[in-house]
Amino acid sequence: MLTRLEVDGFKNLLGLVVDFGPFTCIAGENGTGKSNVFDAIQFLSLLSSRSLIEAAYEVRGAAGGERSGNPRELFWNGYESQDRHMVLAAEMIVPECVEDDFGREARATSTYLRYEVELGFQPPSGANRTGGLVLLGERLKHLNHSEARDRLRFPHNKVEFRDKVVKKGRNRPDFISTTFHDEQVVINIHQDGGSRGQPKGALASRAPATLVSTVTSSDAPTILAARREMQAWRRLALEPTALRAADRYTDPQTMDVNGQHLPGTLFRIAQQEPHDDPERVYARVSGRLADLVGASVDQLSVVEDELRELLTIQLKESNGLRLPARSLSEGTLRFLALCVLLEDTTVEGVLCMEEPENGIHPAHLPAMVELVRDLAVEPESAPGKDNPFRQVLVNTHSPGIVRAVDTADLLFADTVLQKRPDGHLARALRLRPMTGTWRAASPETDAVALPDILPYLTFAPGAQLTLEGL
Repeated sequence: MLTRLEVDGFKNLLGLVVDFGPFTCIAGENGTGKSNVFDAIQFLSLLSSRSLIEAAYEVRGAAGGERSGNPRELFWNGYESQDRHMVLAAEMIVPECVEDDFGREARATSTYLRYEVELGFQPPSGANRTGGLVLLGERLKHLNHSEARDRLRFPHNKVEFRDKVVKKGRNRPDFISTTFHDEQVVINIHQDGGSRGQPKGALASRAPATLVSTVTSSDAPTILAARREMQAWRRLALEPTALRAADRYTDPQTMDVNGQHLPGTLFRIAQQEPHDDPERVYARVSGRLADLVGASVDQLSVVEDELRELLTIQLKESNGLRLPARSLSEGTLRFLALCVLLEDTTVEGVLCMEEPENGIHPAHLPAMVELVRDLAVEPESAPGKDNPFRQVLVNTHSPGIVRAVDTADLLFADTVLQKRPDGHLARALRLRPMTGTWRAASPETDAVALPDILPYLTFAPGAQLTLEGL
């Protein structure tokens, strides 16, 4: 669970600090840079598995494309600034027990951690015409159990939730630290479990990847747990073509971020029904799908074509008409995918969703918001099979979504001028909580009232009144 994100120097995220609860909705007009928050989360996730340059290429570019194509696009003012530098930090609750790349169990000694990474730009040279990234620093440390009370500010049950997921940390040096030796930056991995052995160091200037991405065994269980947590941060981009596709018997039975393998996933979940009755699962999914206003769903199932060895989702309407998934509307398909995801207790971690209202009739938005909110862990109960440890983050520019979301879960995105260390003014993303909510508890918090933001989301671009000074 990602509880806090701090970003400086990544796209238009300058000095951004945001606290997350189990469910967070970021609302604001297009062009403010609210999607850059998801880009930063995705970038951290990629850095836990890929090399620096591979992670840079896979993040959405400055123009909103699928891939960056140029590492400079990830830095604020990347083509003009001579000092391209970014710092990203994430405070997170990680799983206590994970499995390493060799199938062995690893048990973290701390589950409440803070990870920091500093990156610079490596100018083009030789055949490399785009340049690259260089690691300037990396740290992973535990946060004390006593700190959780003040840092985890979203409403939750201490006994059933906080005490279950936050395990007491060790009173030892950092798990990953940055030091200097002979004017060289050295990244160190410290042994877990209280051992006083010598740390393993590596020169940052020669590192092709973060050190957290290199930990694959149970020898460093807490670092491995942090890596597994970041690897579980996903950005859903449900595509109608992928959602409509049938699955072969041999295809994966876990839904991809684009919605591919939806039939296989639903089939697996149904077969794993504890009471050995797949119809129970199909009935729950179809019942939730029927919440979508106007969807006259009578029955839903996965049809097995043994001749072609294919799995296909089929929906039966109340009038008896049977429809395969390829005949359903885009909005119904997206809603169906989220209904299936709700049933999949194996899916944990962070789920980022861009504009979930796309393809949904305005009358159906409350049902969509309720479903998305139900995907997130309930912090008043202990996480487990009936309460998967999932976190959901969405962004939107829809007033209908904003009206349906609890104000405590809402952040308003706009831009504000900031003075940089070099004296230049930069327009950066600002995230403002609603007045009277847990994020607005501090007097210095720049909160905003819900009635003030709805007109801002409704008016045409350029017609809004500024919110400065509210």
